[in-house]
Amino acid sequence: MLKTGAEHLETLRDGRKVFIGSAQVGDVTSHPAFRNAARTVASIYDLKAAPENREAMSFEEDGERFSAYFLRARSREDLARRTESHRSIADLTCGMFGRSPDHVSSFVTGMAMNPQVFGKYAENVTAYYRHMRRDDIYAAYAVTPPASARNPEFYQKKNLPVPTLRVVREDDDGVVISGMKMLATGAILANEIWIGNVLPLAPEFRREAITCAVPCNAPGLVLWSRKPLEALARNESDAPLTFRLDETDSMVLCDNVKVPWERVFVHDDAILSRSIYVETPAHAFGNHQSNVRFAAKLRLIVGVASRIAQSSGADQVPAIRETLGRLAALEAALQAMIAGQLYAAEPWPAGYMTFNRRFMYAALNWCTESHSAIIDCLRELCGGGVLQMPADDSIIDAPELREVFQTYWSTPQMAAQRRMKLFRLAWDLVGSEFAGRHQQYEKFYAGPSFIVRNYSFMTAPWDELHAVVDGLLDRSKQ
Repeated sequence: MLKTGAEHLETLRDGRKVFIGSAQVGDVTSHPAFRNAARTVASIYDLKAAPENREAMSFEEDGERFSAYFLRARSREDLARRTESHRSIADLTCGMFGRSPDHVSSFVTGMAMNPQVFGKYAENVTAYYRHMRRDDIYAAYAVTPPASARNPEFYQKKNLPVPTLRVVREDDDGVVISGMKMLATGAILANEIWIGNVLPLAPEFRREAITCAVPCNAPGLVLWSRKPLEALARNESDAPLTFRLDETDSMVLCDNVKVPWERVFVHDDAILSRSIYVETPAHAFGNHQSNVRFAAKLRLIVGVASRIAQSSGADQVPAIRETLGRLAALEAALQAMIAGQLYAAEPWPAGYMTFNRRFMYAALNWCTESHSAIIDCLRELCGGGVLQMPADDSIIDAPELREVFQTYWSTPQMAAQRRMKLFRLAWDLVGSEFAGRHQQYEKFYAGPSFIVRNYSFMTAPWDELHAVVDGLLDRSKQ
């Protein structure tokens, strides 16, 4: 089933518990901190459901039509269809929604391509995949323990409960979980939360080794939002990205939340709780979406950089043209890495096709390493221009001020009002709180840098690389 935007908004009015500081939020679809982002998510659903997009952004199986990101690929054509669906969604959000509805869905789809990895819970994973695609579910995830998990002895010595999420009881009808997980990006706008462990756990952490799915309105589940940024945007002209594209981040707190057995996927197995991501196509599918999403964001950044240079005629300066050429080359390099994932796709697991994992991890590392430097380049191109604009666009409604503004802030290349809108957009990329959140997000959305690079270490063809060296060494007679 393909949901519409209105249908998704209705699912968010489900009694979920969300806190901004000490204030509890009622309806997230109408609250000033979340309403525009909620409508952005709704627009993704409307994009997929539009008659002109149905063929490209959905597929038919068992007589029903489902979102394309639930497609279990059996060919390069299927993979290409997935990529184009991701690209359409990323373009709609300018690459600013990292955990859009196609992200966690891609992870679960990859898991459903190799469910035997889950052992006795294999049928649960397959059933959950079918539930997600049938009801067009938007799931977020919380798959990292809080900082307190690093020193559980501290809490044990003081006879305090360890804050990290764990199973506290088993019943005939399911398990009960309590504790904290992070960081549930998008959960306030989603239907369900996938709870798990994407980082390795020590074997003895069996109680913490729970992977399950819970509705966002489950009794005992509370979402503690970080400072919402949408409410800071006076209007879309003032902060064009902040106004509608703050996807939210929140900590997940569970107080004796009941999870039925059919929604449990890993239990009491610390090693398996992480390996489900890399022993199935989950990581390849989910992070391919991340690569495509970043590419859409990079297109925006490079386009803004060029327009900033044009707004003053600086694009005619050879040094500036060189800088713009370098940015264009970086954007093309990422597009090539994404295309390579499709061109060198792997026939894995049996009967299916998966994006090339090594190329995907290379692109993932490239994105997390490169974003700050690219933003810094845009910052230099902006110069003081972002600080020279009036406080807000209310001057446009004041005739005398408007005339002065249009006279003194215009350039031969661009009218004053358009320049102001352009520099407001640039500020939302380089200097606003929204921009600061994205600086942090792009460094860590895939985990700490050593984790990201370890994936490349794991997938590198070391035997082939060593053979090149050994072949040269063996040519020597001594």
